[in-house]
Amino acid sequence: MPGKAWLPPNNTSMIPLIFATHNAHKAAEIQQLVPSSIKIITLAEAGMLEDIPEPYPTLQENAATKATTIFSRTQSNCFGEDSGLLVAALDNQPGVLSARYAGDHKSTADNNALLLRNMEGIGNRAAKFVTVIALHWQGQLHFFTGECTGTIGLAPKGEQGFGYDPLFTPDGSTKTFAEMDSKEKAVYSHRAKATQQLIAFLHQYSTTHA
Repeated sequence: MPGKAWLPPNNTSMIPLIFATHNAHKAAEIQQLVPSSIKIITLAEAGMLEDIPEPYPTLQENAATKATTIFSRTQSNCFGEDSGLLVAALDNQPGVLSARYAGDHKSTADNNALLLRNMEGIGNRAAKFVTVIALHWQGQLHFFTGECTGTIGLAPKGEQGFGYDPLFTPDGSTKTFAEMDSKEKAVYSHRAKATQQLIAFLHQYSTTHA
């Protein structure tokens, strides 16, 4: 069933963007990064309660299918995002399967535990987070990519963030993502870097079409 797209109140100039996620942490993280003129709308707020499949072997393909699925149902500007943790010593696993590394139940604790087991005895702890955003804007698809290199720790540290954040320390810091507040994390974050490109595009579009 088509969803009903969220619309801003009549007395505002907010730009609604439907984000292909049911993850409130992701939505809140991106909302903090975008200008106040942009309102991030989750799938639930857009009337889409089901998960959008991620069947492809690349982050870009999965991000694109999320955006095109939402647009086909709502005819609204929207974006899909897919992120993955690529660990060098594990042949870039878990990659596109990061959220389901330990199974389709998507347990963060199980994913982290499996990663640590698979990393036992491995000296090379190098890894990187990658985010690809696919924006469906005015009938056209645009891509933005952000990366953050770092290392996998020997044990979880910190209570903030989500996913693999307790195990990942970005290059240039001594803290894991889970030990950082949202502002500090945004300095390094792969998602922040991709989102900054998205926002720059939206600002440019607004300027050239004013």
